[in-house]
Amino acid sequence: MIVDKAVYRDGVRDECASLSDAVEQLRADDRNGFLWIGLKDPTSEEFALVTAELNLHPLAVEDALNGKQRVKVETYDDSVFASLRTLSYVEASSDVETGEVMLFLGDHFVVTVRRGQLSPLHEVRRRLEHDPEWLARHGTVAVFHAVLDTIVDRYMEIDHELANDLTDIEADVFGGAHPAHSGTIYRLKREVLEFKRAAQPLTVPLRLLVEDGGPIASAEMRLRFRDVADHVTQVVEHVDSYDHLLTDVLNAHLAQITVQQNSDMRKISAWVAIAALPTLIASLYGMNFEHMPGLTQWWGYPITMVVIVAACGLLYRGFRRTGWL
Repeated sequence: MIVDKAVYRDGVRDECASLSDAVEQLRADDRNGFLWIGLKDPTSEEFALVTAELNLHPLAVEDALNGKQRVKVETYDDSVFASLRTLSYVEASSDVETGEVMLFLGDHFVVTVRRGQLSPLHEVRRRLEHDPEWLARHGTVAVFHAVLDTIVDRYMEIDHELANDLTDIEADVFGGAHPAHSGTIYRLKREVLEFKRAAQPLTVPLRLLVEDGGPIASAEMRLRFRDVADHVTQVVEHVDSYDHLLTDVLNAHLAQITVQQNSDMRKISAWVAIAALPTLIASLYGMNFEHMPGLTQWWGYPITMVVIVAACGLLYRGFRRTGWL
């Protein structure tokens, strides 16, 4: 559905009653004006109206309708299409939830399409409307930068949260008060990979955007996009290090489990050996032989018990000295 639509002339918002009339007036107007349409989970019928008025590229329209696209920025003859991932960090479960935002950018229009519940666009629109001079100077490119910058700023916040989670897991694995579990480490690694899939594909398109001769004509805006690209590169480097470190932490945790299992098996084996000795002696005296030493004498039982206790004590002492107990 269309959640918001407005025409911006000289950076000032003007309500849009008819798409056809707004597009026709903008194409005939020499001023720096553009149409901004916000869609959420649009149907094919809703998108067909926008496509017919703005002549959006059919390949980009297909991607926007299908959703679940890879992160990318593609340049067509007279427009730019961007598919971006929005992320949100859930404090209670340390999960990273994913949404999707797509942008169609032309000389006189911006179409933003979001899927899922995660959306930073309402705040972006409000912030831009409070700076009409900036919006009038840079037009649709200012919207593109504001959306992208907001998404990447959120990436940096989640980067900080994941770094804290990783620090906690390291502390738990290496002598923490609450021993870590393999499932906890694996879940964090999965969230890191989800984060990586959202941020890493942006590095190459952003470098292309800031090149001379690219779709961003303004030198000032190229500098701002370069700043966003630097932030993305920084986040990707951090995420790569988290991924490798989590693999090492998981391997260390599994090694600790193996060592603990070996220690437990040694203790079990030692106690089994101690228990086996009296069992052996008792089984010999339970075979009902007629001529068994000490069987008919009064001292036979006490001597046997002394031998059993002494032998078990020697075995226990030997296992303690070797570290098995």
